[in-house]
Amino acid sequence: MPITSLEGLSDSQKEELVASLSALVVSGAGGECSADALSAVATASGNKLSGAWAALFASVVEKAGGTDKFCAAPGSGGGGGGGGGGGGGAGAEAAEEEKEEEEEEEADIGGGMDMFGGDDGDGGDY
Repeated sequence: MPITSLEGLSDSQKEELVASLSALVVSGAGGECSADALSAVATASGNKLSGAWAALFASVVEKAGGTDKFCAAPGSGGGGGGGGGGGGGAGAEAAEEEKEEEEEEEADIGGGMDMFGGDDGDGGDY
């Protein structure tokens, strides 16, 4: 079941979220990701963060060498959805392309051979 509001999170989940976001804020500002720094950011944002969560997240970030490993790099991961459509001008071009494709399919390549080299065109031995 997806959570649509922070109200749906348990206290533990809220603290984990606050610790994660605090680590990103401290790291993004170029500061050292210490337990004290995480607690200070959490307090400044009006949230509570226990010393255990702050120490745990500070330790993980320190061992990982920063938060960069936890953030997706541009262009990594799965592809996102396509962008929105441009305008109505592409419709005429698409219809023209379809017409050209049909004409190409109807072209006779001659030779009387099928793709397996037979010239009777009945599918041969399959």
